[in-house]
Amino acid sequence: MASIRELQPGKVLARVRIKGRPELSKVFPDARKAAAWAAAQEHSLRAGDFRDARKAHRLLVRDLIDEYTSAIASRLRSADTTALRLARFRRDLGAYTLETLTRARIAEWRDARLAEGAAAATVTRELGILSSAISYARKDLGIEVENAAGLVRRPPATRGRDRRLEAGEEARLLEALGDRAGTGQGAKRSGAYRVGTRNPWMRPLVQLAIETAMRQGELLALRWENVDLTAQTAHLEDTKNGEARTVPLSSCAVAVLEALPRSMDGRVFPITSQAVKLAWKRATKRAGLEDLHFHDLRHEATSRLAEKLPNLIELAAVTGHKDLRMLKGNSDFALRSKCHCRCPSVDDAPADDLGDRGRRWFRDPPQSDASGCVPGGDGQGGAVGGIVCGD
Repeated sequence: MASIRELQPGKVLARVRIKGRPELSKVFPDARKAAAWAAAQEHSLRAGDFRDARKAHRLLVRDLIDEYTSAIASRLRSADTTALRLARFRRDLGAYTLETLTRARIAEWRDARLAEGAAAATVTRELGILSSAISYARKDLGIEVENAAGLVRRPPATRGRDRRLEAGEEARLLEALGDRAGTGQGAKRSGAYRVGTRNPWMRPLVQLAIETAMRQGELLALRWENVDLTAQTAHLEDTKNGEARTVPLSSCAVAVLEALPRSMDGRVFPITSQAVKLAWKRATKRAGLEDLHFHDLRHEATSRLAEKLPNLIELAAVTGHKDLRMLKGNSDFALRSKCHCRCPSVDDAPADDLGDRGRRWFRDPPQSDASGCVPGGDGQGGAVGGIVCGD
């Protein structure tokens, strides 16, 4: 039942008590408003459609983000990136409660991010993370609140990247990823001055990315126990979309892997994503390659594979794409933009039988001409670092 009691002039307490339901109370400036509120709450409690908004009224966004980070976000594969995005929300919206975090406030934040120059896709991902945090509050913490982030309009999607390696760019990139003696620096330092990438894992990492269409994270997580050079496959247990898949390895990819030393921890590439990021930035600068991201290699590899696997279902099984619309974009672009060159076979050996000659090519690739093609190419397919790549 509901009760109304005057505390002092201008302050009236309304209290609703029903057995088996939470006790509700609120202070109003006059008895009329108090009685109306009490009647509405009593009806809601008796009807069973009561929504307890008290937690939403008290819980700050920054406290929710801390709880969500500890319980959920820290366990995600993208924990580092997610933590950075949550930190932005904590800074920009942390002082609001869940009750005052309205659609209008989130839309205002969205527009400010776009005005700062953030890409539409970036803002969409950020809003998705905020929506996940609020869903966690609703489902796991039992807080009755509207998921305003999930209802805010997303910015219109921009055209996806279609950057591919132009003629000669692959050769320049691989050359920049090599480690060799530089010229000059005096007689005493002759041969000691090095140019290129000191990290010995970067060049084969890039070659595998172009050959297999694996994501950077998948390559860095790849372990030797999941690589079968005889069957020419690599099994990926942990992928971006959460589903394991087996990637076929071309003769080029097998040659690259055979030439790699085995690391003590069992990883094929015992380096961090931060090391890759820094080495990639320096290598692309040395090679004079503009607007080339590491993930563009996946697009390049997918486009090349699309020339050999026109069936999108088969292609998706290799690349791990779950959205066939994205895959179709790669396939269509591949038909419009064929690769400009192909490595010749080693002494005309079959592509599936490189043997020691293939490994020699990996250690000492032939020089390319000004167009980036190895002399003797037939104008078909794509070249990867001087290794036969016809399959």
